[in-house]
Amino acid sequence: MIKQEPDNGQPTPDTVSLTIRAWRQARGEDHGHFEVYEVGNVPVDASFLEMLDILNEDLVSRGRDPIAFESDCREGICGTCGIVVDGLPHGPGHCTTCQLQIRDFEDGATITIEPFATGAFPVIKDLMVDRSALDRIIQAGGYVTVHSGPKPDPNSIPIEHDVVEDALDASACIGCGACVAACPNGSSSLFTSAKIGHLGLLPQGQPEREDRVRKMVEAMDEEGFGSCRNYAECQASCPKEISIKYIGRMNADYIKATISGGDRRGDMHAT
Repeated sequence: MIKQEPDNGQPTPDTVSLTIRAWRQARGEDHGHFEVYEVGNVPVDASFLEMLDILNEDLVSRGRDPIAFESDCREGICGTCGIVVDGLPHGPGHCTTCQLQIRDFEDGATITIEPFATGAFPVIKDLMVDRSALDRIIQAGGYVTVHSGPKPDPNSIPIEHDVVEDALDASACIGCGACVAACPNGSSSLFTSAKIGHLGLLPQGQPEREDRVRKMVEAMDEEGFGSCRNYAECQASCPKEISIKYIGRMNADYIKATISGGDRRGDMHAT
């Protein structure tokens, strides 16, 4: 499906035509179906979501129901967008759906789009799913209780550079849910471990470290997410390239938290 540049040196066309096979599911319905649409005159420099905007404008002009999908920043920052494109969460390119470009597809291609639907992500309508289960996992323990008054001197709490970089890598998670959609078991372990990991690595996150990992892992299980089997599909589909090493750290911290019975304040990166 990735578009190849022509060998004859001629410029690519300014527009392309596509066939879109889209999942349609009415709000509140348990079952959906695919519908096929033809969309032409799509600028090659348009984004994937702009192509859907063009398709929806055509549907509305003909008195038909537009395809429901989510988006906000459209810059790969907020994590609001999320569509399975040709079987890949967010589509090809290792980026969010909003950063996917039409130039990445061949003229005349047939593209199948589906929602991030799993047992814990029920479909709201069409391509929109309810991802509030991820919010409830964070609410269970994804916070720190240190004083949040005036901004402290950045050098007041010395932290090793490698630890800072490790914490920043984990905090890059935008909560889009691609890891859940990619996992054959529908596990949210990569998301949960990233949210646990970036706090557990820093001194500010130590006071409630044990409570955090217990509460967030238990909340993850209560929400109905599947168990991790180390398929690593989550890592492969994450637009922020979060490593599965955080899952291992989360599991180690959880075991230690459940058997220690005390306040363990060691650095997470040392486990």
